[in-house]
Amino acid sequence: MKDIKVHWLNTVDSTNSEASRNHLSAPDMSVWVAEFQTAGRGQRGNQWESRMGCNLTFSILYKPSNILASRQFIISQITSLGICRYLKSKGILTKIKWPNDIYVEDKKICGILIENVISGDKLSESIVGVGLNMNQTEFCSDAPNPTSMLKELLSSGAEAAPFDKKEEFRHLAEILFGYYESIMEPENIPVIEEEYHNSLYRLGKWHHYQDMISGAGIEGRILGIDENARLKLELPDGQIKCYAFKEIRYISPANPKLCL
Repeated sequence: MKDIKVHWLNTVDSTNSEASRNHLSAPDMSVWVAEFQTAGRGQRGNQWESRMGCNLTFSILYKPSNILASRQFIISQITSLGICRYLKSKGILTKIKWPNDIYVEDKKICGILIENVISGDKLSESIVGVGLNMNQTEFCSDAPNPTSMLKELLSSGAEAAPFDKKEEFRHLAEILFGYYESIMEPENIPVIEEEYHNSLYRLGKWHHYQDMISGAGIEGRILGIDENARLKLELPDGQIKCYAFKEIRYISPANPKLCL
């Protein structure tokens, strides 16, 4: 892995915010890692629960030169795939809940928040925030389904000790940056898109969802994503509907009143 600049922080409001404050002077693939975030952010404007020193929370600043604005979702794809590959190397099998939450069965182990900057028809910058639950085994927020690497290994009966976050970050970063460098070659992108498709949570299976446009509960099965990175859902009558982010919610299989 090429030499990268990693800023190790004790406490910060948000690593994404810190990356944003430093984006002009920082080089491509700069990283900010925090022991604790006082205002860690998740998707849908949610806060990300993480106990001091327990988990891996970081942001990467990318400055790609050849990614069209229309293909910016590739950053989300390579990030989620990189985390899945890293977790598989630890004996934890995962799926990607569209667009980029990482799930162990029906439990969330990692969240990703991506903030892109477009210049003309190109993606000029991307700040990729990652919150990976590593050593935390008890969660106090109202999040419906959190889990962690240590919790999963212990629940499987494996002998497991808390992870060394700096060592694990180096391993994860090698995988993430390997994916990032691969998309500099256009011929690799279809392979990555296929890998993402095959890694989707609930792919091809019938489940319940909430259509946030109409408010109605629906049943459907995920077919993949369309050319605009929208989720493709087949309904029981054969109709295909495509949903953008925040237009659909997943219903918990264990509790029909709970959204994942």
